[in-house]
Parts: sequence; structure tokens; C-alpha cells
Amino acid sequence: MSAPERFDVVIVGARCAGAATAMLLARQGHRVLVLDRAARGSDTLSTHALMRGGVLQLQRWGLLDHIAAAGTPAIRQVRFHYGDESTTVPIKPSAGVDALYAPRRTLLDRVLVDAAVAAGAQVRFGVNVTGLDRDPEGRVVGVVGRDRRGRPVRAHGRLTVGADGKRSMVAREAGAATQWTGTGSAAAVYGYWAGLDVAGYEWLYRPGAAAGLIPTNDGKVCVFAGTTTARFGDEIAGDLAAGYLRLLKEVVGDVIPGLQAGQPPSRLRAFPGLPGYVRRPSGLGWALVGDAGQYLDPLGAHGITDALRDAELLARAAGALLAGADETAALREYEANRDRMTGPMFAVLDEIAGYRWTLPAVRQLLLAHSNAMGDEVDALAALPVSSC
Repeated sequence: MSAPERFDVVIVGARCAGAATAMLLARQGHRVLVLDRAARGSDTLSTHALMRGGVLQLQRWGLLDHIAAAGTPAIRQVRFHYGDESTTVPIKPSAGVDALYAPRRTLLDRVLVDAAVAAGAQVRFGVNVTGLDRDPEGRVVGVVGRDRRGRPVRAHGRLTVGADGKRSMVAREAGAATQWTGTGSAAAVYGYWAGLDVAGYEWLYRPGAAAGLIPTNDGKVCVFAGTTTARFGDEIAGDLAAGYLRLLKEVVGDVIPGLQAGQPPSRLRAFPGLPGYVRRPSGLGWALVGDAGQYLDPLGAHGITDALRDAELLARAAGALLAGADETAALREYEANRDRMTGPMFAVLDEIAGYRWTLPAVRQLLLAHSNAMGDEVDALAALPVSSC
């Protein structure tokens, strides 16, 4: 076997979590390699919407202007519809953020990858990472795989990071234990509509179902409809287009009349649902970030924000251990910080994902989620920018 290439950190996955982690570590001066099996600029399943914490991160890193300049609409209000009742919440300036954004992943991931490369990271696409390398004592020291031509790839680093999604190979091969498991499982179907006049995020709830309208790039609005995994399998999966429109009509009704005038999507994306989980995010020589480390139900529209938040938490811990700090202590601090912010949201979103709520109950659950997000923003805003 050929000798491995050597780096300070090897990251598996170049989506928003992996690319952001690479950018931050490269900005600290570390040698970083990122490997991803997908093609550069490819799309992926996504909730699109950034919450305030995610916008704050992009602003802190000097990337928000790129997102706005690409035509991503600024979201200045959020409307919640509980049956036929509606509440509008303006986005008030706070922590330096005066609007929310929902960029397409073909834009957001590219901006983060470009920033990582500009900082000095190497990013290679079309590489299928198939396993972990270990030293004789069992410590993870790197990865093995093959590029798109079938040539072997082997890279070692002081730390190997799994940013490779829900089915993370790094988590599986490292033996990352699952710490928390949810019971709710929500399915969603979405597509991009044209010709909709939507001023901000629109979240709609009815017993047993939900929907959302999310303005994104190119004048399109991402419109999703959601219900339980069981109902999705019974009523929607067999005829996705018809089931999607039926569910939208059930949830939206006449609350947003303009939906009838819009141009429905020609292609739909579907996610059958998955109970939430939180995995132990680190061990000897390895760490997890993004969906590799935790998954909270997408009804909270917090997945991208989670990824950007945890990228910074991990980059700080990794930077400390590369500078000589005790590895176990540094990574345990990463875990503690992540869990402190995730914990309050996990239980709430698991309840929402179960669709067992009444409309008054879901109002209270969303209020609890909002309070947890406020605490998260305060914690992120308090971090010094200079260290990353």
C-alpha cells in the first residue's frame, strides 16, 4: 500500500458542515484536506432556511454578502398559521442580524467550499472514502478510498472528521455511540414553485400535517408539505405528485390564496422521515460534525444552522488540540458545548415531529424552540471572531 498523504486534519464531506470546518481550520493556518464523493456544485436534500444563528455565522465569517449578492432574498418576517389563525413575527435586528436567508444548497455549499480553498484547504470531489486507517493501538489516523478513476486514495491527519451525513461512514467505522434517540418521524415532500408572491417564511400547521413556503434563489419558493412517516408511506409515496398536492391543499387551504396562481414544480424531492438522534461526536483521532453527529427533525428548519454552529465549535476544539492541548479534554469540550445548545431543541423538535400535538400545543412547542434558538444566538455572538 502506498504511503499516505499527510495533513493536520482530514475531513470526509464537503457540504456546509465539512466545508465550514475546513475553512475555519485553514484560516487558523492548519493543513486541511476535504474529500467528497459528489460532484462539485451538486444539489442535496435541504430545509434551505437559515435561522438567526446560521445567518450570524455567515456574517461573522465574512460570507453573508456573497449569499445576498447571489440574489438570495432577505427574509424580514415570519408568519405562523395555526389552522385559520395567523401570527406575523418581524425579524428585528439583533446580534448584528437584521434578516434571514434561505440559499439553495448549490449556492451555499459552493460559497463555503470556495472560502475553504481561498483559506488554503485542499478540496477534492469525486473521491469515495470507504474506510478508516488506524494505528497499531487502534487510534484513527486517516482514511482510505478511491477517486473517480478507481485509483486508491489514502490520507492521514492528526484528526479525521466525519461530515458525511446521516449514514456517516466515519461514525459507523469509528463506533460512535448514539446518545439520544427520538421517537417522532416526520416525512416531507418539496419542490420549487414559480410565480408566488411570498414576503417571508410561511409556516403552516394543521392536526397531523404541516407545510412551509421558503423564498429562495432565482425567484423561486421552496414549498414543502409534511406529515408522519406512516402516513407518507400509506397515502403519498405511491403517487408523489398527487399526494403532495393533496397534502398542500389540506394544510394551506385558503390561507394563502396566491398558491393557486403559482406554477407547481416539475420535479419533487421526498424524505420519508427518520427519528432524531445525537451521536457521541468524538473519540481517539476522530470527530463528527453536521448530520454525521446529530440529526434534529427538519420541521424546525435548523439543520443548516446546526451545521454552521458545530463547525465553529469543532474548529475551535481541533485548533486547540493541534496547538498542543489535551486531545480528550478539547474534544469533550466540543461535545459539551454542542450538547448544551442541542439539548433543549432536541426534545421539542421530537415532539413536533411526532404530529401528536394540538394547535395550541404546537404553538407552545414552537415558542420553546424559539427561546432555545435565542440562547444559541447569544452563545455564538459571545465567541471571539479572531480565533477562527
